[in-house]
Amino acid sequence: MADIKPFSAYRPAPGMEGKIAALPYDVYNRQEATGVVAGNPDSFLAIDRAETGFGQEVDTYAPQVYERAARLLRDWISQGKFIKEAQPCYYLYELTMNGRSQTGIVACASIDDYCGNVIKKHENTRADKELDRIRHVDTCDMQTGPIFLAYRSNDGLREIVGETKKNAPVCDFTSEDSIRHRVWVIGEPDRVKEIRGLFGQMDAVYIADGHHRCASAVKVGLMRRESCPDYTGEEEFNYFLSVLFPDEELYIMDYNRVVKDLNGCTKEGFLEKVAENFRIEKAEQSPYRPDRKGRFGMYLGGEWYSLTAKQGILSEDAVAGLDVSLLQDYLLGPVLGIQDPKTDKRIDFVGGIRGLEELERRVDEGLEVAFSMYPTSIGELFAVADAGRLMPPKSTWFEPKLRSGLFLHDISYDDGR
Repeated sequence: MADIKPFSAYRPAPGMEGKIAALPYDVYNRQEATGVVAGNPDSFLAIDRAETGFGQEVDTYAPQVYERAARLLRDWISQGKFIKEAQPCYYLYELTMNGRSQTGIVACASIDDYCGNVIKKHENTRADKELDRIRHVDTCDMQTGPIFLAYRSNDGLREIVGETKKNAPVCDFTSEDSIRHRVWVIGEPDRVKEIRGLFGQMDAVYIADGHHRCASAVKVGLMRRESCPDYTGEEEFNYFLSVLFPDEELYIMDYNRVVKDLNGCTKEGFLEKVAENFRIEKAEQSPYRPDRKGRFGMYLGGEWYSLTAKQGILSEDAVAGLDVSLLQDYLLGPVLGIQDPKTDKRIDFVGGIRGLEELERRVDEGLEVAFSMYPTSIGELFAVADAGRLMPPKSTWFEPKLRSGLFLHDISYDDGR
């Protein structure tokens, strides 16, 4: 059963939310992050990417970078930029993009549920990518970037969310990318007990996005257990900051592919090989966005084509049947020679938020071919995770992105002890 508990969040002081809230730390490279902080010193990137406070001579992962992050965080709290909730609460976090909204419940999830596979994963993590956030969380004594979790829609939670949203939010701002963010606090003891009980009836929740951040938070908690052998399990370091969304509200965008060359083929030879497993037609519109599962767009030589997977390659298997798997297993691998898309420098991935025009631009400026994808569904993600399997790399692109800095979870040793 899922242990999803309330907590006393640090939140931006009223009026500061729009200045502090920042996109996830890994959305930016160092130069981009430095530019954001230079334009807005109150951006949470100043803490999440504390190397922005140093010149290029200081390594991104130098000890003083993490020390600066912790010092800035303490300073901002002492200056009143953040306030701490007086009692443990749940929070609602609504994001509205292009007229559609999704509302998550902000809470803390259990590291034991992660280790016990009540919190299900669909992606492997890499130790080198985890290390940065392990050091950041451990040095700051604070979890700052929420993990994006999903659950199967629940009537009881839907009713509570609807009732709560009839009240005025405690936070309401629109970020520079035109996404509206609203927050409500749920602190009534009966409501808090009810929410925890409803999550406690769930067999599983799922990581939608943020596998590396999640693994890092869990490892910090396990490290603290080792250094605190008399831990009770109630300490805050036994839990990690999360936002949990019902599956019915989630929006997964296409995650498209661009390839540098045709693996030595001529255009005609390439099309001939592709036609062995896909029906090729000139696309009826340009750019071409696939309208159903099993169909792909292909931009080649200034023209858009529609590719439809032939019956013989379709599969009911949770992983082999994914569109990203069909493209990899029957085109990218055997035709273009891309055996490992995680490491092959000839392929790149373009999130759907950039639009299909980005695929055209990349090919028109020198790459050879691009593929537009039909989005992976949340049901497919659940099926893969339930089977204990892994999705191919770059299978899902979630929008809108959760902001960092709106909710902070204190995991210092004093909490809960």
